[in-house]
Amino acid sequence: MSEIPIRITRGQGGEVDVEGPVDHFAASVLKRAGFDTYPQLRGVWIRLPFDLGRTWENEHATWAAEMLAAARYSVDLDPDLRAAPPAASAPSAPRRTKTAMTAQPAPADTPRRQRR
Repeated sequence: MSEIPIRITRGQGGEVDVEGPVDHFAASVLKRAGFDTYPQLRGVWIRLPFDLGRTWENEHATWAAEMLAAARYSVDLDPDLRAAPPAASAPSAPRRTKTAMTAQPAPADTPRRQRR
């Protein structure tokens, strides 16, 4: 792996591009995150699809950067592309307490119909 970081940036036209030393494995990680690859005369152009919304682009760029970093690539993610963390005001799931796990009485015996 190279010491030069893989850069994920938002271009002047609003597109999300990847620049830097992208090998086959890094390209497969980027593809998994939703990036498209376009061959050019001097290499490849890797970018996210257009017109899917800034939130979607930010989520996928952040996801790609996290996956590449987990694979020990040096990654430089544009601060504008960081996905917003989940809202802190969202209520968490209620926790079960011991009172909810107390033994219940057995159901009353109900008479069953006999077969003929």
